[in-house]
Amino acid sequence: MVAHVKGKAPNFKKIAVVDGIFEEISLSQYEGHYVVLAFVPNAFTYVCPTEIIAFSEAVDEFHKLDCQVLFVSTDSHFCLSAWTDVSREEGGLGEVKVPLISDSNHTMSRDYGVYFAEEGIALRGLFIIDPQGIIKHITVNDTPVGRNVEETLRIIEAFQSNDKDGRLLPCNWHPGDQAIMPDFDQFKKSFDELDLQDHCSENDDDNKSSSPE
Repeated sequence: MVAHVKGKAPNFKKIAVVDGIFEEISLSQYEGHYVVLAFVPNAFTYVCPTEIIAFSEAVDEFHKLDCQVLFVSTDSHFCLSAWTDVSREEGGLGEVKVPLISDSNHTMSRDYGVYFAEEGIALRGLFIIDPQGIIKHITVNDTPVGRNVEETLRIIEAFQSNDKDGRLLPCNWHPGDQAIMPDFDQFKKSFDELDLQDHCSENDDDNKSSSPE
């Protein structure tokens, strides 16, 4: 069965590049922790390195949330290793702080429903998996558009907040914002207090005030 929200994340055992060496890793070794599992199409391309480097630079923020970040490509582990050997100034990855998993036989990409057979690559799938191995969130992008580190962190924090007290998180919720109690009477009382405005609305107002009349 292909991976789906509320379903058990398919386990895997693959060779990865971890801190410059080859290491066999599996999903089961991260049991008890949150996991971000992100697929990228190809090594030595344009958007992929921006994603891997951005998530790598933010890895401490993920670790604060007890979350491991894993990237997956259909390239061989030798190719992924060579990618890290090339400096960023020369178009490579350089040293990264997240494992790079090789899915050269495409089994993992198929299990997670992101394999694009026409090109033999994985689409930009991103899966958030909870400590019990349940998939909580899935996004799949076409290849030209990269993902967002801050949004990924926000979603993890939202699910962890719900794990903690069972409260529901409204549209545009950010850590520190008011949540919703799953009780209709209490919800009616608190609805008017919810801030459903986008957090970038202040910037929108600034732009409007500076525009010519």
